[in-house]
Amino acid sequence: METDKLYELYKQHPVITTDSRNCPAGSIFFALRGETFDGNVFAGKALEQGCSYAVVDDENYVRPGDGRYILVENALNALQQLAHFHREQFDIPFIQVTGTNGKTTTKELIAAVLSKKHRVLFTEGNLNNHIGVPKTLLRLTPEHTIAVIETGANHPGEIKTLAELVDPDFGLITNVGMGHLEGFGSFEGVLRTKGELYDYLRAKHGTVFVDRDSAELVRMAGGLHQITYGCEGLEPLNVEGEVVECAPFLKFRWRPAGGEWQMVQTHLIGAYNVKNMMAAAVVGRTFGVEIQKINEALAEYRPENNRSQLMETECNKLIVDAYNANPTSMKAAIENFRDMKVERKMAILGDMKELGKESWKAHQEMVDFLVEAGFDHVWLVGQEFKATHHPFRTFEDVEQVKNALSIKKPKGYYILIKGSHSTKLYELPAYL
Repeated sequence: METDKLYELYKQHPVITTDSRNCPAGSIFFALRGETFDGNVFAGKALEQGCSYAVVDDENYVRPGDGRYILVENALNALQQLAHFHREQFDIPFIQVTGTNGKTTTKELIAAVLSKKHRVLFTEGNLNNHIGVPKTLLRLTPEHTIAVIETGANHPGEIKTLAELVDPDFGLITNVGMGHLEGFGSFEGVLRTKGELYDYLRAKHGTVFVDRDSAELVRMAGGLHQITYGCEGLEPLNVEGEVVECAPFLKFRWRPAGGEWQMVQTHLIGAYNVKNMMAAAVVGRTFGVEIQKINEALAEYRPENNRSQLMETECNKLIVDAYNANPTSMKAAIENFRDMKVERKMAILGDMKELGKESWKAHQEMVDFLVEAGFDHVWLVGQEFKATHHPFRTFEDVEQVKNALSIKKPKGYYILIKGSHSTKLYELPAYL
């Protein structure tokens, strides 16, 4: 079926699902394939559960004479093309956000700020890949006045593909760091892939929001129309700001060009979050949000999903940043924890995944940095850290940590918990 014909069905049934366990009445099921599953197998079940149509790409699963089956060459491509077709029906600003670290928090902050004035479509959670992005675009309705779409990548060309789906008018790269090196091959591969967003906007004569403190981003953004923010203030900026304190929550001040300083007390842990806050402020000012409303949005925002969260238990205060980790974000978290004016510090850190041939070196550099940081206790979790040379206590996995905590639990500490998602350190707060 051609995309325009599929779109006519979508307009009558504007709810999309790719999970046969979640089939709202009247929705359209797309039978996607993965490494360990084939959605075609579940097409019949999806129809039984309430879907009006099932888009499949294997004719063996089409029931003869049943018009609810829609056969296409590739179900994923059909989903993506449908999403792009739908996006092109809307003449509203589209902002695409990517970066090695902070993109989800930045997207959430931008959405919070813009929501003070606009009806915002934005990516839910971190549904920022080749499936999540089209599903987000297909939630667009005529009520929306602006869209903020987060896009992630772990291999070359992925941001280019997602930009072609989103067709952004504005772009923001939070930063470029040492993440997903196994897929990108090198830091230069990271730069090229993140830069695909700039390349797309350069061809479209779009606009980028640029952190002028980042030499890499400044170089990459050459020739583009730029709206700038930063902390160093070495040149005129659209928004500038600086950290006031982290005790432990970030307090910072910012001002628009030619304006007065604004003080904001946040609910985020980490001085590195000042750039995410400023990115949201500069986007808000660009789209007409009043300064006081920006301050309100930034002060009201509370992190979720194990991202820069402070949790208090009966025994300890936990700084939980356990959603993901790479050398750039890990070092920033350790630096911030080192500089916090609190007593009795402990760090529980898990392996940083997807670093390929750079893994041992990156983990060794991290433990060397931890020695200098001088925390009271450091526990390291995973095979990558275990292979390095250091004086710290090591654990095979999170289960061994849980066992150790059941024998003797630390009390009266500030504890930093950070590691790649697959290390499952997010399970530890219940034991601390």
